[in-house]
Amino acid sequence: MRVTTWNVNGLRAALKKGFAEELARLGPDVLLLQEVRAFPEQLPGGWGEDGSHGWTKHFHPAEKPGYAGVAVFTRGPSAVSLRGLCGPRQRSAACPEGRVLGVRFGGVEHVSVYLPSGSSSEAAQARKDAWLDAFAPFAARLARRRTPVVLGGDLNIAHGENDIHNPVANRKSSGFLPHERSWFGGELLASGWRDEQRHHAGDVRGPYSWWSNRGRARTLDRGWRIDYLLTNRPAAARSADASTDRAAGLRCSDHAPVSVDLRQAPPPPLRHR
Repeated sequence: MRVTTWNVNGLRAALKKGFAEELARLGPDVLLLQEVRAFPEQLPGGWGEDGSHGWTKHFHPAEKPGYAGVAVFTRGPSAVSLRGLCGPRQRSAACPEGRVLGVRFGGVEHVSVYLPSGSSSEAAQARKDAWLDAFAPFAARLARRRTPVVLGGDLNIAHGENDIHNPVANRKSSGFLPHERSWFGGELLASGWRDEQRHHAGDVRGPYSWWSNRGRARTLDRGWRIDYLLTNRPAAARSADASTDRAAGLRCSDHAPVSVDLRQAPPPPLRHR
């Protein structure tokens, strides 16, 4: 099972730039989307319709038009398990920003997450910090599940110095602030999650998943790694590989899609009478 997470920076715009073709090349079985920035009925070509293009689709849009929003697509029947930091039966009015959506598929719970950015102002950073405080215990409960859970999305934090092109110059930048990095390691990963890209890539620079449009950052691969696929212990035991597709990101978004491949679950042991 291939699970791919992708911040598409507006799905309507990404569809005009070759999203469908890149998706066919990537070949995921589960697609976690962030920053959809549209209601399903606004998507062209039937992309907002459940079952179209071979996908079962679940959306959690923000109430504010053209803002945030997450979705999960699966190659087969699936069911919503959670919506926002709320229960599965809560309406979007209870979680108005459209930032968290969980779906059960293939014996795995897949959670698409879009944490806020704090780069625009001190007030935005304060809202982000409040989200981190609320998200940590929620994520910790998911990590403790005895069944496999994959949590993926744009977390808007570069955790370590290998996750950002210029760590020295960005020490005071939102997304690489000391307290954010401490939260990522001490609160999120310490609760039982494994960072699949870092686990498989090892102690290397990158692979980056987001690039600024300024200063030739995209061309020169001067980026940040802020898009993650995290696995709890049962899911990590099935992880075979992880990858980041820079080419698809450069074509369709300012973020690259990130994927993890999970092995099939082993069959239950035979019981002898």
